[in-house]
Amino acid sequence: MRLALCQLDATVGDLEGNAARILAAARQASAAGADLAVFPELALTGYPPRDLLDRPSFVDASLAVFARVVAELPAGLTVALGFVERAAPNASRRLHNAVAVVRDGQVLCTAQKRLLPTYDVFDEDRWFEPGARAPLLVEVGGLRVGITICEDIWNDVVEAVTERSYPVDPVADLVAAGAQLLVNVAASPFTREKRQGRAHMLASVARKHGVPVVFVNQVGGQDELIFDGSSAVFGPDGALWARAREHAEDVLITDLAAGGPIAERAETEEGAVLDALVLGTRDYVRKCGFSRVVLGVSGGVDSALVAAIAAEALGPGNVLGLALPTRFSSRLSFDDAHALVGALGIGFREVPIDAYFQAYLDGLSAHLDALAPGGAGDVTWENVQSRIRCAVLMGVANRTGALVLTTGNKSEVAVGYCTLYGDMAGALAVIADLPKTFVYRVAREVNRRAGRAVIPESTLTKAPSAELRPDQTDQDSLPPYDLLDAVLERYVEQRLGTEEIIAAGFDRALVERVVRLVHLSEHKRRQLAPGLIVSRKAFGSGRRMPIAQRWRG
Repeated sequence: MRLALCQLDATVGDLEGNAARILAAARQASAAGADLAVFPELALTGYPPRDLLDRPSFVDASLAVFARVVAELPAGLTVALGFVERAAPNASRRLHNAVAVVRDGQVLCTAQKRLLPTYDVFDEDRWFEPGARAPLLVEVGGLRVGITICEDIWNDVVEAVTERSYPVDPVADLVAAGAQLLVNVAASPFTREKRQGRAHMLASVARKHGVPVVFVNQVGGQDELIFDGSSAVFGPDGALWARAREHAEDVLITDLAAGGPIAERAETEEGAVLDALVLGTRDYVRKCGFSRVVLGVSGGVDSALVAAIAAEALGPGNVLGLALPTRFSSRLSFDDAHALVGALGIGFREVPIDAYFQAYLDGLSAHLDALAPGGAGDVTWENVQSRIRCAVLMGVANRTGALVLTTGNKSEVAVGYCTLYGDMAGALAVIADLPKTFVYRVAREVNRRAGRAVIPESTLTKAPSAELRPDQTDQDSLPPYDLLDAVLERYVEQRLGTEEIIAAGFDRALVERVVRLVHLSEHKRRQLAPGLIVSRKAFGSGRRMPIAQRWRG
Protein backbone atom coordinates (compact mmCIF):
# COMPACT_ATOMS: atom_id res chain seq x y z
CA MET A 1 0.00 0.00 0.00
CA ARG A 2 1.16 3.51 -0.81
CA LEU A 3 0.34 6.02 1.91
CA ALA A 4 0.22 9.81 1.99
CA LEU A 5 0.70 11.32 5.45
CA CYS A 6 -0.85 14.76 4.98
CA GLN A 7 0.58 16.83 7.82
CA LEU A 8 -1.15 20.22 7.53
CA ASP A 9 -1.16 23.50 9.45
CA ALA A 10 -4.86 24.18 9.92
CA THR A 11 -6.25 27.44 11.29
CA VAL A 12 -9.14 27.04 13.71
CA GLY A 13 -12.34 28.28 12.13
CA ASP A 14 -10.85 28.90 8.67
CA LEU A 15 -13.09 26.35 7.01
CA GLU A 16 -12.49 27.52 3.46
CA GLY A 17 -8.73 27.86 3.92
CA ASN A 18 -8.46 24.47 5.58
CA ALA A 19 -10.58 22.89 2.84
CA ALA A 20 -8.29 24.33 0.17
CA ARG A 21 -5.24 22.89 1.97
CA ILE A 22 -6.89 19.48 2.28
CA LEU A 23 -7.84 19.34 -1.40
CA ALA A 24 -4.38 20.46 -2.54
CA ALA A 25 -2.71 17.78 -0.40
CA ALA A 26 -5.15 15.12 -1.61
CA ARG A 27 -4.40 15.98 -5.23
CA GLN A 28 -0.68 15.75 -4.49
CA ALA A 29 -1.23 12.36 -2.89
CA SER A 30 -3.30 11.16 -5.84
CA ALA A 31 -0.68 12.32 -8.34
CA ALA A 32 1.93 10.36 -6.38
CA GLY A 33 -0.14 7.18 -6.70
CA ALA A 34 -1.22 6.94 -3.06
CA ASP A 35 -3.89 4.41 -2.13
CA LEU A 36 -4.71 6.10 1.19
CA ALA A 37 -4.29 9.75 2.22
CA VAL A 38 -4.53 10.42 5.95
CA PHE A 39 -5.19 13.85 7.47
CA PRO A 40 -4.89 15.01 11.10
CA GLU A 41 -7.58 15.10 13.76
CA LEU A 42 -10.29 17.70 13.04
CA ALA A 43 -8.32 18.79 9.98
CA LEU A 44 -11.30 20.67 8.58
CA THR A 45 -12.13 22.79 11.63
CA GLY A 46 -8.63 23.00 13.07
CA TYR A 47 -7.81 21.81 16.56
CA PRO A 48 -8.89 22.71 19.17
CA PRO A 49 -12.03 24.59 18.07
CA ARG A 50 -13.05 24.91 21.73
CA ASP A 51 -16.30 26.83 22.31
CA LEU A 52 -16.82 27.48 18.62
CA LEU A 53 -18.42 24.06 18.91
CA ASP A 54 -21.12 25.61 21.11
CA ARG A 55 -22.30 27.60 18.10
CA PRO A 56 -24.68 25.59 15.89
CA SER A 57 -23.92 27.96 13.01
CA PHE A 58 -20.25 26.93 13.12
CA VAL A 59 -21.08 23.23 13.14
CA ASP A 60 -23.55 23.73 10.28
CA ALA A 61 -20.96 25.60 8.22
CA SER A 62 -18.29 22.98 8.89
CA LEU A 63 -20.58 20.18 7.74
CA ALA A 64 -21.50 22.08 4.59
CA VAL A 65 -17.82 22.58 3.72
CA PHE A 66 -17.14 18.94 4.60
CA ALA A 67 -19.78 17.78 2.09
CA ARG A 68 -18.20 19.91 -0.61
CA VAL A 69 -14.71 18.59 0.14
CA VAL A 70 -15.99 15.00 -0.05
CA ALA A 71 -17.41 15.71 -3.51
CA GLU A 72 -14.18 17.33 -4.75
CA LEU A 73 -11.60 14.82 -3.50
CA PRO A 74 -9.73 13.00 -6.30
CA ALA A 75 -11.38 9.87 -7.67
CA GLY A 76 -9.80 6.54 -6.79
CA LEU A 77 -8.10 7.85 -3.64
CA THR A 78 -9.23 6.70 -0.20
CA VAL A 79 -9.07 9.56 2.30
CA ALA A 80 -9.26 9.56 6.10
CA LEU A 81 -10.37 13.05 7.08
CA GLY A 82 -10.99 14.47 10.56
CA PHE A 83 -14.20 16.46 11.02
CA VAL A 84 -16.94 17.30 13.54
CA GLU A 85 -19.89 14.92 13.32
CA ARG A 86 -23.28 15.44 14.91
CA ALA A 87 -24.10 12.69 17.36
CA ALA A 88 -27.72 12.53 16.18
CA PRO A 89 -29.76 14.02 13.33
CA ASN A 90 -30.54 17.69 14.01
CA ALA A 91 -28.68 17.59 17.33
CA SER A 92 -27.34 21.07 17.98
CA ARG A 93 -24.80 20.38 20.72
CA ARG A 94 -24.14 16.64 20.92
CA LEU A 95 -21.08 16.11 18.75
CA HIS A 96 -18.43 13.52 17.93
CA ASN A 97 -14.78 14.06 17.15
CA ALA A 98 -14.76 11.85 14.06
CA VAL A 99 -12.86 10.66 11.00
CA ALA A 100 -14.63 10.02 7.73
CA VAL A 101 -13.32 7.43 5.30
CA VAL A 102 -14.06 8.78 1.84
CA ARG A 103 -13.72 7.32 -1.64
CA ASP A 104 -15.09 8.48 -4.99
CA GLY A 105 -17.30 11.17 -3.53
CA GLN A 106 -18.88 8.92 -0.92
CA VAL A 107 -18.44 8.63 2.85
CA LEU A 108 -17.87 4.91 3.32
CA CYS A 109 -17.94 5.05 7.12
CA THR A 110 -16.94 7.19 10.05
CA ALA A 111 -14.82 6.40 13.11
CA GLN A 112 -15.51 8.28 16.32
CA LYS A 113 -13.04 9.17 19.03
CA ARG A 114 -13.73 6.95 22.01
CA LEU A 115 -11.31 8.34 24.59
CA LEU A 116 -11.79 12.05 25.26
CA PRO A 117 -8.83 13.67 27.03
CA THR A 118 -9.95 15.95 29.83
CA TYR A 119 -6.79 16.95 31.65
CA ASP A 120 -4.05 19.56 31.39
CA VAL A 121 -4.75 21.65 28.22
CA PHE A 122 -7.41 19.21 26.99
CA ASP A 123 -11.12 19.57 27.73
CA GLU A 124 -12.81 17.41 25.09
CA ASP A 125 -15.51 16.10 27.39
CA ARG A 126 -16.81 19.69 27.38
CA TRP A 127 -17.78 19.43 23.70
CA PHE A 128 -17.87 15.83 22.52
CA GLU A 129 -19.65 12.57 23.22
CA PRO A 130 -17.38 9.50 23.28
CA GLY A 131 -17.78 7.18 20.34
CA ALA A 132 -19.71 4.05 21.16
CA ARG A 133 -19.59 2.18 17.87
CA ALA A 134 -18.02 -1.23 17.47
CA PRO A 135 -14.43 -1.32 16.14
CA LEU A 136 -14.47 -0.09 12.56
CA LEU A 137 -12.29 -1.64 9.85
CA VAL A 138 -12.05 -0.46 6.26
CA GLU A 139 -10.27 -2.31 3.46
CA VAL A 140 -7.70 -0.31 1.51
CA GLY A 141 -5.09 -1.76 -0.80
CA GLY A 142 -5.91 -5.27 0.31
CA LEU A 143 -5.37 -4.50 4.01
CA ARG A 144 -7.88 -4.21 6.84
CA VAL A 145 -7.23 -0.76 8.31
CA GLY A 146 -8.30 0.24 11.82
CA ILE A 147 -8.61 3.96 12.56
CA THR A 148 -8.13 5.61 15.94
CA ILE A 149 -8.12 9.27 16.91
CA CYS A 150 -5.27 10.67 19.00
CA GLU A 151 -6.01 9.73 22.66
CA ASP A 152 -7.46 6.39 21.55
CA ILE A 153 -3.94 5.07 21.08
CA TRP A 154 -2.44 6.57 24.25
CA ASN A 155 -4.23 4.08 26.46
CA ASP A 156 -2.54 1.14 24.77
CA VAL A 157 0.97 1.52 26.13
CA VAL A 158 3.44 -1.24 26.92
CA GLU A 159 5.94 0.97 28.79
CA ALA A 160 4.04 3.66 30.66
CA VAL A 161 4.53 7.13 29.17
CA THR A 162 1.18 8.59 30.17
CA GLU A 163 -0.63 9.02 33.45
CA ARG A 164 -4.01 8.24 31.92
CA SER A 165 -5.81 4.93 31.73
CA TYR A 166 -9.29 4.12 30.53
CA PRO A 167 -11.71 1.21 30.94
CA VAL A 168 -11.68 0.54 27.19
CA ASP A 169 -8.81 -0.01 24.77
CA PRO A 170 -9.72 1.01 21.21
CA VAL A 171 -6.47 -0.29 19.73
CA ALA A 172 -6.80 -3.75 21.28
CA ASP A 173 -10.41 -3.89 20.05
CA LEU A 174 -9.33 -3.11 16.48
CA VAL A 175 -6.58 -5.70 16.51
CA ALA A 176 -8.95 -8.30 17.92
CA ALA A 177 -11.34 -7.49 15.07
CA GLY A 178 -8.59 -8.23 12.53
CA ALA A 179 -6.85 -4.92 11.84
CA GLN A 180 -3.68 -5.40 9.79
CA LEU A 181 -2.73 -1.72 9.85
CA LEU A 182 -3.40 0.83 12.60
CA VAL A 183 -3.90 4.48 11.63
CA ASN A 184 -3.95 7.18 14.27
CA VAL A 185 -4.98 10.71 13.29
CA ALA A 186 -3.89 13.24 15.87
CA ALA A 187 -3.55 16.77 17.13
CA SER A 188 -0.83 16.01 19.66
CA PRO A 189 0.94 19.13 20.98
CA PHE A 190 4.68 19.43 21.31
CA THR A 191 6.44 19.34 24.65
CA ARG A 192 10.08 18.72 25.49
CA GLU A 193 9.14 15.46 27.19
CA LYS A 194 6.57 14.23 24.68
CA ARG A 195 8.93 14.65 21.75
CA GLN A 196 10.68 11.40 22.67
CA GLY A 197 7.94 9.73 24.71
CA ARG A 198 5.34 9.83 21.95
CA ALA A 199 7.56 8.04 19.44
CA HIS A 200 8.44 5.49 22.10
CA MET A 201 4.74 4.89 22.82
CA LEU A 202 3.82 4.46 19.15
CA ALA A 203 6.69 2.04 18.60
CA SER A 204 5.54 0.08 21.66
CA VAL A 205 2.01 -0.22 20.27
CA ALA A 206 3.30 -1.51 16.93
CA ARG A 207 5.60 -3.99 18.62
CA LYS A 208 2.95 -5.22 21.08
CA HIS A 209 0.37 -5.98 18.39
CA GLY A 210 2.73 -6.91 15.57
CA VAL A 211 1.15 -4.56 13.00
CA PRO A 212 2.39 -1.33 11.40
CA VAL A 213 1.24 1.93 12.99
CA VAL A 214 0.68 5.09 10.95
CA PHE A 215 0.59 8.33 12.94
CA VAL A 216 -0.51 11.58 11.26
CA ASN A 217 -0.24 14.69 13.40
CA GLN A 218 -1.30 18.29 13.00
CA VAL A 219 1.45 20.88 12.67
CA GLY A 220 1.44 24.57 13.54
CA GLY A 221 0.70 26.94 16.37
CA GLN A 222 -2.78 27.46 17.80
CA ASP A 223 -2.92 30.00 20.61
CA GLU A 224 -0.56 28.66 23.29
CA LEU A 225 -0.30 25.17 21.78
CA ILE A 226 2.36 24.15 19.29
CA PHE A 227 1.85 21.04 17.14
CA ASP A 228 5.11 19.66 15.83
CA GLY A 229 3.89 17.30 13.12
CA SER A 230 6.53 14.54 13.16
CA SER A 231 4.02 12.18 11.54
CA ALA A 232 5.53 8.72 11.23
CA VAL A 233 5.18 5.07 10.26
CA PHE A 234 6.38 2.33 12.62
CA GLY A 235 6.90 -1.24 11.49
CA PRO A 236 5.42 -4.26 13.29
CA ASP A 237 8.70 -4.63 15.18
CA GLY A 238 8.54 -1.03 16.41
CA ALA A 239 11.21 0.21 14.00
CA LEU A 240 10.77 3.69 12.53
CA TRP A 241 10.00 3.27 8.83
CA ALA A 242 9.19 6.81 7.75
CA ARG A 243 8.89 10.24 9.32
CA ALA A 244 7.57 13.59 8.14
CA ARG A 245 9.17 16.92 8.90
CA GLU A 246 9.17 18.43 12.38
CA HIS A 247 7.52 21.85 12.82
CA ALA A 248 6.65 22.22 9.14
CA GLU A 249 3.89 21.16 6.76
CA ASP A 250 4.57 18.01 4.78
CA VAL A 251 2.89 15.48 2.52
CA LEU A 252 4.96 12.36 3.05
CA ILE A 253 4.51 9.59 0.48
CA THR A 254 5.67 6.17 1.63
CA ASP A 255 5.20 2.54 0.60
CA LEU A 256 4.45 0.02 3.34
CA ALA A 257 5.92 -2.74 1.19
CA ALA A 258 9.26 -0.91 1.14
CA GLY A 259 9.26 -0.36 4.91
CA GLY A 260 12.59 -0.44 6.64
CA PRO A 261 14.29 1.28 9.55
CA ILE A 262 15.48 4.85 9.16
CA ALA A 263 17.77 6.85 11.43
CA GLU A 264 16.41 8.86 14.34
CA ARG A 265 16.61 12.64 14.21
CA ALA A 266 19.81 14.20 15.41
CA GLU A 267 18.17 17.48 16.46
CA THR A 268 19.02 18.57 20.00
CA GLU A 269 16.40 19.37 22.63
CA GLU A 270 17.39 23.04 22.45
CA GLY A 271 17.04 23.02 18.68
CA ALA A 272 13.63 21.39 18.79
CA VAL A 273 12.39 23.95 21.33
CA LEU A 274 13.77 26.80 19.23
CA ASP A 275 11.97 25.49 16.15
CA ALA A 276 8.77 25.09 18.14
CA LEU A 277 8.87 28.65 19.44
CA VAL A 278 9.56 30.02 15.97
CA LEU A 279 6.57 28.12 14.60
CA GLY A 280 4.34 29.10 17.52
CA THR A 281 5.24 32.77 17.20
CA ARG A 282 4.79 32.84 13.43
CA ASP A 283 1.39 31.17 13.53
CA TYR A 284 0.09 33.17 16.50
CA VAL A 285 0.93 36.49 14.87
CA ARG A 286 -0.29 35.60 11.39
CA LYS A 287 -3.39 33.66 12.42
CA CYS A 288 -4.42 36.66 14.54
CA GLY A 289 -4.22 38.79 11.39
CA PHE A 290 -0.94 40.61 12.05
CA SER A 291 2.45 40.60 10.39
CA ARG A 292 4.62 42.80 12.62
CA VAL A 293 5.75 42.75 16.22
CA VAL A 294 7.46 45.12 18.64
CA LEU A 295 9.37 44.28 21.81
CA GLY A 296 11.70 45.89 24.29
CA VAL A 297 15.36 44.97 23.84
CA SER A 298 17.17 45.52 27.11
CA GLY A 299 20.52 43.92 26.39
CA GLY A 300 19.51 40.91 28.49
CA VAL A 301 19.29 37.31 27.39
CA ASP A 302 15.49 37.02 27.56
CA SER A 303 14.72 39.85 25.17
CA ALA A 304 17.63 38.80 22.96
CA LEU A 305 16.20 35.31 22.55
CA VAL A 306 12.68 36.59 21.88
CA ALA A 307 14.02 39.02 19.27
CA ALA A 308 15.93 36.21 17.56
CA ILE A 309 12.83 33.98 17.53
CA ALA A 310 10.68 36.79 16.14
CA ALA A 311 13.19 37.64 13.42
CA GLU A 312 13.26 34.04 12.21
CA ALA A 313 9.51 33.62 12.52
CA LEU A 314 8.40 36.80 10.75
CA GLY A 315 11.45 38.13 8.94
CA PRO A 316 13.73 40.86 10.35
CA GLY A 317 11.83 43.60 8.55
CA ASN A 318 8.72 42.80 10.56
CA VAL A 319 10.37 43.11 13.97
CA LEU A 320 11.03 46.37 15.81
CA GLY A 321 13.16 46.43 18.95
CA LEU A 322 12.93 49.38 21.33
CA ALA A 323 15.63 50.32 23.80
CA LEU A 324 13.89 52.08 26.70
CA PRO A 325 16.65 53.29 29.02
CA THR A 326 16.38 55.12 32.33
CA ARG A 327 19.05 56.49 34.68
CA PHE A 328 19.66 52.94 35.89
CA SER A 329 20.42 51.44 32.47
CA SER A 330 24.04 50.55 31.86
CA ARG A 331 26.12 51.35 28.81
CA LEU A 332 26.93 47.65 28.42
CA SER A 333 23.26 46.81 28.14
CA PHE A 334 22.71 49.43 25.46
CA ASP A 335 25.76 48.22 23.54
CA ASP A 336 24.53 44.62 23.76
CA ALA A 337 21.06 45.61 22.55
CA HIS A 338 22.56 47.58 19.66
CA ALA A 339 24.82 44.68 18.68
CA LEU A 340 21.88 42.28 18.81
CA VAL A 341 19.60 44.26 16.52
CA GLY A 342 22.48 44.81 14.11
CA ALA A 343 23.23 41.09 13.97
CA LEU A 344 19.56 40.21 13.48
CA GLY A 345 18.85 43.01 11.02
CA ILE A 346 15.66 44.04 12.82
CA GLY A 347 14.37 47.57 13.24
CA PHE A 348 15.61 49.57 16.22
CA ARG A 349 14.75 52.77 18.04
CA GLU A 350 15.97 54.21 21.29
CA VAL A 351 13.23 55.87 23.32
CA PRO A 352 14.66 57.16 26.62
CA ILE A 353 11.97 57.12 29.29
CA ASP A 354 13.80 58.89 32.11
CA ALA A 355 11.92 62.14 31.53
CA TYR A 356 8.60 60.29 31.84
CA PHE A 357 9.90 58.57 34.97
CA GLN A 358 10.94 61.89 36.47
CA ALA A 359 7.48 63.28 35.81
CA TYR A 360 6.03 60.42 37.86
CA LEU A 361 8.53 61.06 40.63
CA ASP A 362 7.68 64.77 40.66
CA GLY A 363 3.94 64.33 40.47
CA LEU A 364 3.31 61.21 42.55
CA SER A 365 5.93 61.11 45.31
CA ALA A 366 4.12 63.47 47.70
CA HIS A 367 0.85 61.56 47.33
CA LEU A 368 2.50 58.19 47.92
CA ASP A 369 4.49 59.46 50.91
CA ALA A 370 1.29 60.83 52.43
CA LEU A 371 -0.37 57.43 52.12
CA ALA A 372 2.49 55.24 53.34
CA PRO A 373 6.22 55.62 53.87
CA GLY A 374 8.61 53.95 51.46
CA GLY A 375 11.19 51.62 52.85
CA ALA A 376 13.35 48.58 52.31
CA GLY A 377 11.78 46.25 49.79
CA ASP A 378 9.51 48.92 48.30
CA VAL A 379 9.33 48.32 44.53
CA THR A 380 6.86 51.07 43.63
CA TRP A 381 9.27 53.05 41.48
CA GLU A 382 10.75 49.96 39.87
CA ASN A 383 7.28 48.94 38.75
CA VAL A 384 6.47 52.46 37.53
CA GLN A 385 9.43 52.24 35.15
CA SER A 386 8.25 48.88 33.85
CA ARG A 387 4.75 50.25 33.28
CA ILE A 388 6.10 53.30 31.45
CA ARG A 389 7.95 50.94 29.13
CA CYS A 390 4.73 49.04 28.52
CA ALA A 391 2.90 52.27 27.65
CA VAL A 392 5.60 53.15 25.11
CA LEU A 393 5.55 49.68 23.56
CA MET A 394 1.76 49.69 23.31
CA GLY A 395 1.79 53.18 21.80
CA VAL A 396 4.23 52.07 19.11
CA ALA A 397 2.18 48.92 18.52
CA ASN A 398 -1.01 50.94 18.11
CA ARG A 399 0.60 53.36 15.67
CA THR A 400 2.34 50.70 13.57
CA GLY A 401 -0.27 47.95 13.65
CA ALA A 402 2.01 45.52 15.47
CA LEU A 403 1.65 43.08 18.34
CA VAL A 404 3.74 43.40 21.50
CA LEU A 405 5.80 40.36 22.47
CA THR A 406 6.60 39.92 26.15
CA THR A 407 10.00 38.61 27.16
CA GLY A 408 9.57 37.11 30.64
CA ASN A 409 10.79 33.58 31.33
CA LYS A 410 9.16 30.80 33.37
CA SER A 411 11.38 31.32 36.43
CA GLU A 412 10.32 34.96 36.72
CA VAL A 413 6.67 34.24 36.00
CA ALA A 414 6.64 31.44 38.57
CA VAL A 415 7.76 33.58 41.49
CA GLY A 416 6.26 36.89 40.41
CA TYR A 417 9.53 38.61 39.51
CA CYS A 418 7.63 40.62 36.93
CA THR A 419 5.30 43.61 36.82
CA LEU A 420 1.56 43.53 36.24
CA TYR A 421 0.67 45.92 33.40
CA GLY A 422 4.39 46.31 32.81
CA ASP A 423 6.72 43.68 31.40
CA MET A 424 3.92 41.09 31.64
CA ALA A 425 1.63 42.99 29.27
CA GLY A 426 1.47 42.12 25.59
CA ALA A 427 -0.07 39.81 23.02
CA LEU A 428 2.17 36.75 23.35
CA ALA A 429 4.58 35.53 26.02
CA VAL A 430 7.06 33.76 23.78
CA ILE A 431 9.40 32.21 26.38
CA ALA A 432 7.10 32.09 29.41
CA ASP A 433 7.52 28.29 29.56
CA LEU A 434 11.33 28.34 29.46
CA PRO A 435 13.15 28.32 32.81
CA LYS A 436 15.97 30.85 32.95
CA THR A 437 18.64 28.17 32.83
CA PHE A 438 17.09 26.75 29.66
CA VAL A 439 16.80 30.23 28.13
CA TYR A 440 20.60 30.35 28.11
CA ARG A 441 20.80 26.95 26.43
CA VAL A 442 18.40 27.96 23.64
CA ALA A 443 20.15 31.31 23.22
CA ARG A 444 23.43 29.49 22.65
CA GLU A 445 21.64 27.30 20.10
CA VAL A 446 20.76 30.49 18.18
CA ASN A 447 24.44 31.35 17.98
CA ARG A 448 25.46 27.80 17.13
CA ARG A 449 23.09 27.71 14.17
CA ALA A 450 24.18 31.11 12.95
CA GLY A 451 27.86 30.23 13.33
CA ARG A 452 28.43 33.60 14.98
CA ALA A 453 27.52 35.62 18.07
CA VAL A 454 24.08 36.87 17.03
CA ILE A 455 23.34 37.15 20.74
CA PRO A 456 26.44 38.89 22.17
CA GLU A 457 28.65 36.78 24.40
CA SER A 458 28.49 39.45 27.10
CA THR A 459 24.69 39.03 27.16
CA LEU A 460 25.23 35.35 27.92
CA THR A 461 27.85 35.84 30.62
CA LYS A 462 26.93 38.99 32.58
CA ALA A 463 24.77 38.82 35.69
CA PRO A 464 21.11 39.21 34.72
CA SER A 465 19.46 42.41 35.91
CA ALA A 466 16.18 44.28 35.48
CA GLU A 467 18.19 47.54 35.88
CA LEU A 468 15.41 49.30 37.76
CA ARG A 469 17.58 50.50 40.65
CA PRO A 470 21.31 51.15 41.15
CA ASP A 471 23.61 48.11 40.77
CA GLN A 472 20.67 45.70 40.71
CA THR A 473 20.96 42.01 39.83
CA ASP A 474 18.26 39.34 39.77
CA GLN A 475 20.05 37.44 42.51
CA ASP A 476 19.44 40.30 44.92
CA SER A 477 15.79 39.22 44.95
CA LEU A 478 15.87 35.59 43.86
CA PRO A 479 17.77 32.42 44.71
CA PRO A 480 20.46 31.45 42.18
CA TYR A 481 18.68 30.38 39.02
CA ASP A 482 20.09 26.86 39.03
CA LEU A 483 18.58 26.24 42.46
CA LEU A 484 15.37 28.13 41.72
CA ASP A 485 14.77 26.21 38.50
CA ALA A 486 15.50 22.88 40.17
CA VAL A 487 12.86 23.55 42.83
CA LEU A 488 10.35 24.90 40.31
CA GLU A 489 10.79 21.88 38.04
CA ARG A 490 9.91 19.59 40.91
CA TYR A 491 7.08 21.71 42.31
CA VAL A 492 5.38 22.88 39.12
CA GLU A 493 6.16 20.24 36.51
CA GLN A 494 6.58 17.11 38.62
CA ARG A 495 3.95 18.37 41.11
CA LEU A 496 5.92 17.19 44.12
CA GLY A 497 5.00 18.53 47.53
CA THR A 498 7.15 20.77 49.71
CA GLU A 499 8.25 17.95 52.00
CA GLU A 500 9.07 15.67 49.07
CA ILE A 501 11.37 18.32 47.58
CA ILE A 502 13.06 18.90 50.92
CA ALA A 503 13.52 15.15 51.33
CA ALA A 504 15.30 15.12 47.97
CA GLY A 505 18.04 17.27 49.50
CA PHE A 506 16.92 20.86 49.03
CA ASP A 507 17.18 23.44 51.79
CA ARG A 508 13.89 23.87 53.66
CA ALA A 509 14.04 27.66 53.74
CA LEU A 510 14.68 27.78 50.00
CA VAL A 511 11.82 25.42 49.14
CA GLU A 512 9.31 27.11 51.43
CA ARG A 513 10.26 30.52 50.06
CA VAL A 514 9.86 29.43 46.44
CA VAL A 515 6.54 27.69 47.12
CA ARG A 516 5.25 30.78 48.91
CA LEU A 517 6.24 33.03 46.00
CA VAL A 518 4.58 30.70 43.47
CA HIS A 519 1.27 30.88 45.31
CA LEU A 520 1.44 34.61 45.98
CA SER A 521 1.92 35.23 42.25
CA GLU A 522 -1.10 33.27 41.04
CA HIS A 523 -3.13 36.45 40.49
CA LYS A 524 -0.36 37.85 38.30
CA ARG A 525 -0.19 34.79 36.10
CA ARG A 526 -3.95 34.85 35.55
CA GLN A 527 -3.36 38.15 33.72
CA LEU A 528 -0.29 37.05 31.77
CA ALA A 529 -0.36 37.11 27.97
CA PRO A 530 -0.84 33.65 26.39
CA GLY A 531 2.43 31.76 26.67
CA LEU A 532 3.74 29.20 24.19
CA ILE A 533 3.81 25.76 25.82
CA VAL A 534 6.87 23.51 25.54
CA SER A 535 6.88 21.70 28.91
CA ARG A 536 4.79 19.00 30.54
CA LYS A 537 3.16 21.57 32.86
CA ALA A 538 3.04 25.20 31.82
CA PHE A 539 1.40 28.17 33.44
CA GLY A 540 -1.81 28.83 31.53
CA SER A 541 -4.83 26.84 30.41
CA GLY A 542 -3.39 23.52 31.60
CA ARG A 543 -2.81 24.69 35.18
CA ARG A 544 -5.96 25.93 36.87
CA MET A 545 -5.02 26.87 40.41
CA PRO A 546 -7.36 28.92 42.59
CA ILE A 547 -6.11 32.42 43.29
CA ALA A 548 -7.67 32.90 46.72
CA GLN A 549 -6.51 29.87 48.70
CA ARG A 550 -4.24 28.94 51.60
CA TRP A 551 -2.59 25.62 50.67
CA ARG A 552 1.22 25.77 50.66
CA GLY A 553 2.17 22.09 50.58
